[in-house]
Amino acid sequence: MSNELRNFLSLSYGELEDLNLMAKEQRKNRVSPDVIQEERLKYLTDEKRIKAVTVLFSDLEGRLHMLDYDKKFLINSWDNLTFDGSSIRGFTAQRESDLRLAMDWSAFYWGPADIFGSGKVLLFSEVIDKDGSPYGADIRGVLKQYAKGQFQKNGYTLNAANEIEGFLFEGTDAERKFHETGSFKYVNTGGYYHSLPGDPLRTFIDTCAEVQRAMGFQNEKDHPEVAPSQFEINYMYGDVVAAADQIQIYKLIARQVATKMGLTASFLPKPVVGVNGNGMHTNVSITKGGKNIFYDVKGEEKMSKTAWQFIDRILTHGNDICLPLNASVNAYRRLDPHFEAPNQIKASATDRGSMVRIPIGNEKSARVEVRSVGPDANPYMVLYTVFKTGLDGEIAKVKNLRQADRYLPDNIYTAIENFRAASWTTELFGADVKGRFADLKQASADRCPRLLGTVVKAPEVQYHHEVYNQYLWNQF
Repeated sequence: MSNELRNFLSLSYGELEDLNLMAKEQRKNRVSPDVIQEERLKYLTDEKRIKAVTVLFSDLEGRLHMLDYDKKFLINSWDNLTFDGSSIRGFTAQRESDLRLAMDWSAFYWGPADIFGSGKVLLFSEVIDKDGSPYGADIRGVLKQYAKGQFQKNGYTLNAANEIEGFLFEGTDAERKFHETGSFKYVNTGGYYHSLPGDPLRTFIDTCAEVQRAMGFQNEKDHPEVAPSQFEINYMYGDVVAAADQIQIYKLIARQVATKMGLTASFLPKPVVGVNGNGMHTNVSITKGGKNIFYDVKGEEKMSKTAWQFIDRILTHGNDICLPLNASVNAYRRLDPHFEAPNQIKASATDRGSMVRIPIGNEKSARVEVRSVGPDANPYMVLYTVFKTGLDGEIAKVKNLRQADRYLPDNIYTAIENFRAASWTTELFGADVKGRFADLKQASADRCPRLLGTVVKAPEVQYHHEVYNQYLWNQF
């Protein structure tokens, strides 16, 4: 069919950026959900060039799911969208499978037509149970409620920015085909900050950055990372739920751009041994009344007592929360001290091997950086875990807690044991969701060799939750 006959929405990157920044500002300013809902429904009704709305939600492991709803259907049925939860790993059993999607109208994105197709917009949602209550295994909803509670109770705005590293490999579906090839092929063998204009890695980074800008990310810098064919694209801080949504969109953009180039964007924490792995350094701060309460010009490292207590709680529960922050078998290859790995349960302003780093900052930028996070972890679970632990966890009565000689697990089995045994993780997630998550991680681990060894094994890629081959899982 001729494109002229379709007349679907296709906006310039400048128009997209204006729309997405407007929506982002509304979200930041906590405009009433009812007002935003009315605006979005009117926009969808009036904009005849939109054919479908892509509704996004994330499962317990952080895998992003997308459903396209016909626009006219969604306008009439947005408050009663059901789906089969038993088909989603970690969600309901078959006997209680009906779940519903609740639209988060503030999390509305306009995407470039050349990347996502014309005539579509993107909208995040939460999962609710059939009785209308929040669904406990939907961690996005849990995070949203926690952030809302902190604002209402303490006046706190929870802020986050994540530095997400990835690899660019030759060929499409390189992860799914890993069992056939046994290796990944770099598209670039340059180095840190080095990539010539127009080479595949630079073209990929440039394209992803352009799409991010158009989608309101407010980019800061982008560059090749330390390992060959590795990339990182940094963008501005956001409130905690928006920050987690942006992680999901960041990875979606990277995968889509790579696929269009005949390549694969991989967020496996350690897809290649012998070089630096992929991290997702998680920078967090808290503001109250517009003031950064982590900053104190007279404090140690110019950090406030509140910030240091936040850090001490993270360190106290370091082993308890290692699994939510490093949620795959492959993630434990990355926690290797030879490659700037943040596997030491301590805090430092300089040592990049520390689980927590205190970057140089001022009143605006003072923050806590949790470095021991893999880019494949559920972003909503990561940010919920970090903030709730930092604000509500315990502080151990351990001498020299911030520099104690303690280390994170070097394998997922130990991490699972720590997670199951900790009373704190029950308080974090509740016994039911905690058990489901641990069981999912155990199932992946049991399909992989127990000893990591020095070679990446096919099962740790094949049964990785972000790759997820349903056909293979169904053989068990």
